[in-house]
Amino acid sequence: MTITRNAKTKAFGVEEGHATYRLRQARYYDLGLDCSRWAEEHYVTTGRQCDLLDIGTYDGVTRRYCEVHPGHEHLRYHGVDIFPNGKEFVYKHADWQLHHIDLASGLAGLKAGAYDIVVCEQVLEHLHDPDLVMREIDRVLRPGGRMVIGVPIFIDGLHLVRKYVVPVYDRIVKSHIRGHVQAWSQRTFLKMVRRNCPELKVETTRGFRIISGGILRPLEYQRWWWQLNRRVGAMLPSLCTEIQMLAQKPAAPASSLPAKRAA
Repeated sequence: MTITRNAKTKAFGVEEGHATYRLRQARYYDLGLDCSRWAEEHYVTTGRQCDLLDIGTYDGVTRRYCEVHPGHEHLRYHGVDIFPNGKEFVYKHADWQLHHIDLASGLAGLKAGAYDIVVCEQVLEHLHDPDLVMREIDRVLRPGGRMVIGVPIFIDGLHLVRKYVVPVYDRIVKSHIRGHVQAWSQRTFLKMVRRNCPELKVETTRGFRIISGGILRPLEYQRWWWQLNRRVGAMLPSLCTEIQMLAQKPAAPASSLPAKRAA
């Protein structure tokens, strides 16, 4: 899709009130591109729509970005959240299957192997037990299905400062309570994933935003600046402030698939 200068009041032609190529939203553009592409490939292969589970649905931002890419018409949307603003806050809420679930208990009530794609973007860092949720994501993902997991990160070593020193400082100065209770580098995040999902095949890890906003904000109206950041994030994800991991669950062995009926 080509995004023109006529959409300067919308990030990637989707979200109003943002620079055209706002780097904070770039992760959603790539997420939507991949999910729509996978859905189209899935439909061509199986002839059925693709079930996408969005963990931490918020206002339905994942769907907004999927809908600007070809293939999105083959997606069925399912969401998990505590919906603090009500389910009506979700974009096209009537066309979702929405589940009110507190992630502290995992994904209780969701069937194993029920979803072709699972998206969990900027959620795990808010949880005291992200290991449990990673195992649950793996559980509800169909064999052969894909997941996109996004988290903020720090440069390796600096994550230890954020994890151990900053909380002590906050207690001393009685600072506000931070929403992020986890701190990872790219290395330690992937280690956490492999510890909980040892059979998962990590396809790629890409980064977003080394520097954004501030005096550089005017550049976020320029396509070349977004593309440059995109390339840097692909090459040096560990230096970025947030990453996305794309992974695939191994397909079920042929012997475990249901036998085809005789004609």
